[in-house]
Amino acid sequence: MELLSFPISSSFTGNALFLVRKHLCKWKSHGRFDLDAKFVRDRILNKSWRGRRCFSEKAETPISCSNGTGEDPFIPVNKKLSDARVIYAVAPAMGHNKEAHPESHFRVPAIVNALEMLELSPKFRGSDVIELETFKSASLDDIASVHTRAYVSGLEKAMDEASQQGIIFIEGSGPTYATVDTFQESLVAAGAGISLIDSVVAQSMLSKSPPIGFALIRPPGHHAIPKGPMGFCVFGNIAIAARYAQRVHGLKRVFIIDFDVHHGNGTNDAFFEDPDIFFLSTHQDGSYPGTGKFDEVGHGNGEGTTLNLPLPGGSGDAAMRAIFDEIIVPCAQRFKPDIILVSAGYDAHVLDPLASLQFTTGTYYMLASNIQQLAKDLCGGRCVFFLEGGYNLESLSYSVADSFRAFLGEPSLASQFDNPAFLHEEPSTRVRQAIQRVKQIHSL
Repeated sequence: MELLSFPISSSFTGNALFLVRKHLCKWKSHGRFDLDAKFVRDRILNKSWRGRRCFSEKAETPISCSNGTGEDPFIPVNKKLSDARVIYAVAPAMGHNKEAHPESHFRVPAIVNALEMLELSPKFRGSDVIELETFKSASLDDIASVHTRAYVSGLEKAMDEASQQGIIFIEGSGPTYATVDTFQESLVAAGAGISLIDSVVAQSMLSKSPPIGFALIRPPGHHAIPKGPMGFCVFGNIAIAARYAQRVHGLKRVFIIDFDVHHGNGTNDAFFEDPDIFFLSTHQDGSYPGTGKFDEVGHGNGEGTTLNLPLPGGSGDAAMRAIFDEIIVPCAQRFKPDIILVSAGYDAHVLDPLASLQFTTGTYYMLASNIQQLAKDLCGGRCVFFLEGGYNLESLSYSVADSFRAFLGEPSLASQFDNPAFLHEEPSTRVRQAIQRVKQIHSL
């Protein structure tokens, strides 16, 4: 994949810088890191960006968080969660950054800033929206439930080289890079997702309407294969969370929806032979990494529990509405999941620089609302979203914010963000052919 830089409006960059300064005192120390964050356009913030509490210095010995009761270190119990409708965790990986790389450390702060500006944060929503500020890093055993130990140990050792060189490429000649902070911050990202699983599951035992979770994390994960990194991704965050949900909470049947514009080949490979994890991916046909063909349906015992739907370039809102009704819903109903996890990539947006679909903010509102309802109908409301792609900061942040509005049952603000002038006619005939082919292959 070619690494492309993209324009950022000065006003939006200024807002992101303001957000960083605002949250410096809020986001506490990771333990062994004290990072200087370098920003685009030659702006350097000469303060330390600090992470969150509850991280051990040794990844293999996670410590329990202060919001737990002590009865079970895996389940963070917080009285506020009983009223929550949305719970999210933030892991911005500020030390994992490469100049002019699209997967930059601006991404998560831009989202959090939009939540503040649009009054969707806990400051404005009280107990309806809760940020999980304390969580543990993923353990090496958590990571090894998906990735080979050789890869995990090799990446940890590579941090010495990154310390000397500043930036190293860990996927051959690219495009996945690492800095000295990448290993630890990738453990933090995976840990945020795991902790949201704990929180959502805990509340589902107490309420028929548990909060929906959203892991605002990076590096992303759905391209990372069991043997290594790939496509900006270091560890498979959603795959690790799926295994954790099975192992720790006994949620045997996991339904994964991936609506990133690129095929989630890492998740696909991790569960290709697993009959208890259904992986469903919609993605642009022919886009990176070139996998995710119609006939990739699983193997052995897992045959039939992988569904790939490559979409023709130009597919947009109408395509996804039809796919949700005709493919996603019947697949989920037939599979009968215990929990739904979502690889939420926002790079299919019409303004995103790395692909050629034409989703809108409204498309993501629709997906968020409908997936939440699907989880309520099928698995007691247990659902967690995981941030994947999305490289235009404005379309990314506004689309995530509108997803939060969907979770809260509030009207979409998409009409304020979306410009119909950017859209063109969808290839409806080719979309219909793709849908019919998937229906035939999977007997839907």
